[in-house]
Amino acid sequence: MSVIFAAIFATVCFAVAINGFVSLGEITDPAAKADGQGFVWFWTFLGVVAVAFGALGVWMVKTGKD
Repeated sequence: MSVIFAAIFATVCFAVAINGFVSLGEITDPAAKADGQGFVWFWTFLGVVAVAFGALGVWMVKTGKD
């Protein structure tokens, strides 16, 4: 179940990050653009963490004690 939630959360995080990367070109203010980049990279980081925890969950299920 945790693997499924990790996959859903990673998908949402990467969707927000991709939307942010696409929208960065429309920002003209340098300070706002820098803030936007920080926001985008934060969501990318959250997606990577979710993928790592999902992979850890899969590994734990496969190597669990029988």
